[in-house]
Amino acid sequence: MNMKRGSSLGGLKVLDLGQVIAGPLAASMLADMGADVIKIEQPKTGDLARNMLPKKDGISTYFIIFNRGQRGITLNLKSVEGRQLLFAMIEKADVLIENFRPGVMAHLGLSYEEVKKHNPRIIYASVSGYGQEGIYADRACFDPVAQAMSGLMSVTGPADGEQVRCGASVCDVLAAQNTVIAILAALSYRQTSGVGQYIDVSLVDSAIFALSSINQIYFTTGKIPKNLGNFFEASAPGNAYPVKGGERVMISAGQASAWPKFAHVLGHDEWTDRAEFKRVDDRVKNRALLDSMIAEETRRFWKEELIERLTQAGIAAAPIMTVAEVAEDPHFRDIRQMYAMVEHPEIGMVQITNQAVKMSETNPFVRGCAPLLGEHNREVYRELGYTDEEIERFREMGVI
Repeated sequence: MNMKRGSSLGGLKVLDLGQVIAGPLAASMLADMGADVIKIEQPKTGDLARNMLPKKDGISTYFIIFNRGQRGITLNLKSVEGRQLLFAMIEKADVLIENFRPGVMAHLGLSYEEVKKHNPRIIYASVSGYGQEGIYADRACFDPVAQAMSGLMSVTGPADGEQVRCGASVCDVLAAQNTVIAILAALSYRQTSGVGQYIDVSLVDSAIFALSSINQIYFTTGKIPKNLGNFFEASAPGNAYPVKGGERVMISAGQASAWPKFAHVLGHDEWTDRAEFKRVDDRVKNRALLDSMIAEETRRFWKEELIERLTQAGIAAAPIMTVAEVAEDPHFRDIRQMYAMVEHPEIGMVQITNQAVKMSETNPFVRGCAPLLGEHNREVYRELGYTDEEIERFREMGVI
């Protein structure tokens, strides 16, 4: 696909009051699509992510990836003058994103009800651990806790072993993506109605939605799914099977069309006639036996040879790649363009992960680095009509 760099969200003004991952990532995804995103941080301290690892020469590249493409200002929301400045920005904004704990924005006098008095067209997105209402709403929540609370952790880990979290901050990322989806839908609605709206996205809700296939097992059978390692609940065979040299290959061949082809690749067409393996239900029930038989055969192959044979047969298979191997793979690095370089004014070039969306006319792209703390104070406040003298006075007062 020929992808043109464009701005599908050009002219959209976004205020990012978020911290760490979910809120800022949603805002940065909008920035990748051309929105003018202003990162608003507490003077002197800034976003908590500025202190998080990994760091390069003392600068958090964790902060850089999740705040790329934004302009950065400082603003003390606890001060009367700070709130006045924010309301001046809100009057010209299209979207506000925040991920404080529920009740914090209301305590600051910045609830949706208060904000929409200044701009009825504003789309106000709140991202939290458990949502804005309910018995868990006030609880602190970060990604590992969301994984535990949603059920995701209960089905992750080796069979009959310890339940573990997914290595990546998947709940944060899913919540960010859901926030972007909701914002885009709200923008579409506003085009026809002229009315903004409030968006409530939670990390745990996002993870529960991602568990749809697992949840359905419980809803249909009453059976409580558990951690099965690399087994699949829905079909068999499917696992990470050993090959020569001690490595393993992930194979998904439990579908009705794939199973006979897989048996043929392994040289055992007769397996498809065995009563224990005829139907998907039979294979799932007898997967321990089936996997032991498959493992004996896959050990005869080198990794590349087995993957090539399975690929030729139309069977889904892949090596278990490291992060480094994926980053250097020409398909992901060059063709899919899943990585980008940004230039930081203090530490130079930094490689970051690109977003996954591809579009023919307005393909999203990383438009710049994350801002230094308060880097665009003068620029943004001038746009609001303040003079350099007034901006300097705000700085001296601790407002910005």
